[in-house]
Amino acid sequence: MTTPDTQRPRAGSDILRTALRRNVGAMAWGTVLMGLYQAGETAFPIALGLIVEHTMRHRSPEALGVSVAALAVIITTVSLSWRFGMRILQKANTTEAHRWRVRVASAGLQPVVGDVDLKSGEVLTIATEDADQTADIIEVVPLLISSLVAVLIAAVALGLADVRLGLLVIVGTVAILSVLSVMSKRIGSSTREQQARVARAGAKVADLIIGLRPLHGFGGNHAAFRAYRRVSTDAKRQSVTVARVGGVYAGTALALNAVLAAAVTLTAGWLAFEGRINIGELVMAVGLAQFIMEPLKLFSEMPKYVMIARASAERMALVLTAPPVTTPGTERPARGAGLEVDCVRHGTLRKVRFRVAAGEFVAVAAYQPRAAADLAAVLALNVPPDAYEGTVRVGGRDLADLAVEAVREHLLVNPYDGEIFAGTLRSNIDPSGTSRTVSEAVEASMLTDVVALHREGLDYAVRDRGANLSGGQRQRLSLARALAADTDVLVLRDPTTAVDAVTEQLIARGVAELRRGRTTLVITSSPALLDAADRVLVLDDGVVTAEDTHRRLLATDEEYRLAVTR
Repeated sequence: MTTPDTQRPRAGSDILRTALRRNVGAMAWGTVLMGLYQAGETAFPIALGLIVEHTMRHRSPEALGVSVAALAVIITTVSLSWRFGMRILQKANTTEAHRWRVRVASAGLQPVVGDVDLKSGEVLTIATEDADQTADIIEVVPLLISSLVAVLIAAVALGLADVRLGLLVIVGTVAILSVLSVMSKRIGSSTREQQARVARAGAKVADLIIGLRPLHGFGGNHAAFRAYRRVSTDAKRQSVTVARVGGVYAGTALALNAVLAAAVTLTAGWLAFEGRINIGELVMAVGLAQFIMEPLKLFSEMPKYVMIARASAERMALVLTAPPVTTPGTERPARGAGLEVDCVRHGTLRKVRFRVAAGEFVAVAAYQPRAAADLAAVLALNVPPDAYEGTVRVGGRDLADLAVEAVREHLLVNPYDGEIFAGTLRSNIDPSGTSRTVSEAVEASMLTDVVALHREGLDYAVRDRGANLSGGQRQRLSLARALAADTDVLVLRDPTTAVDAVTEQLIARGVAELRRGRTTLVITSSPALLDAADRVLVLDDGVVTAEDTHRRLLATDEEYRLAVTR
């Protein structure tokens, strides 16, 4: 297995361009409708000025009726274009955010992870908040264009009344955007730092929740809480900084917009006083000066949202562009595969060599817990094949030559601390809903008492991380899920550490019976599981030092007897 050539990473700007390109159609329709909305809003004070002038000249009911009908058409256009324009844009926004959430989650869940220094809590934040903020660009661009349309229409209308009014709007808008574009860069840098600190806080609390029970056990919970408080306080301070910068930005934008509106109003009043514009044009100018506040406010906020979207896109790029630790192969093992570990050296493992024939049930008694963890990590592909010496073979084929999907179909390594998800007992045991051995897996893992304890049975609701289950129940639920997968090769690591001796005996018999004829490797110190295995491999000081049945080893190996008897 080889490491791929270095590729040019996809920057945040590339992610934004991809999002925009995928939604060109929705954005085009949204821009048209939102432009129509802004044009209608702008037309209202223009029409009002024309109506005032026309009515004052003709003073007829017919002219008044035509004026009211014209206003009704404008109001209807404004209402419908806003409703349908925002519906199109928000649907596209939500869909795009979903796409990026799936992409980030998929990248974060790859068995061969990317070479990026991010914890699961940080990846979660990126897959939720950053994905949403990146997708906001779908709404930002059409709103930016439509706001520009409104400002241009207002400038043209005022320019037709008097060139100085039109130039005042154009020059004022350019000046406002120049000031705010400089301020938006500060928002972008502050937002990136805030997102990073919030992600670190999320990662810390995720670790804290996972380890809360053992932390309580040895009294380390207070130190862990203090560590989280420090990280959380840093995130809070940065959030306050971002809010302060955003407040200054919003206040500056509002003040500048108000100054421009006041300047237009005062200039129009002066021109009317000088007789350069008529009463209708004065009404139009005053109305546009009040109306232009909204598109200018929206227009001036767009740089901020663009910088936030770009900062979030760059955060997503950390996950999406991370080079893989290794490149998986393309081959597939034959069904009914065996497992072979040939001279593997990794961590505490030193030239470990053993073979589990197809259909055999073998147990590994590891005297050092670190060795058990290293062996499980190698078999689970948590360690890429080019990061250790030796070879692991599934069905006679090197693990390095197999596609990750093929490995997952044929080989399942179930950790002792398997994750429990919010849902039901059934959805945790059979997430895909395709297993035909759910009932057998429940019985073999001795989860039957948990199912019988609740009226809903397998449909009993399980909270996130199994918060409403005991440690033993969570472990048995994880074991039931592994058994229900019914893979050719199953590796279990310490599957009964949280259950009592009687239950452990029943589980050992159930697992051996259910897995009869299927290749099974159990890394354990449980006498019940060791006794149920066809043979036992003793892993001591990183090498296999003995191999026999459990009972023969008890009779002949004093060190083994002391290590596994309870």
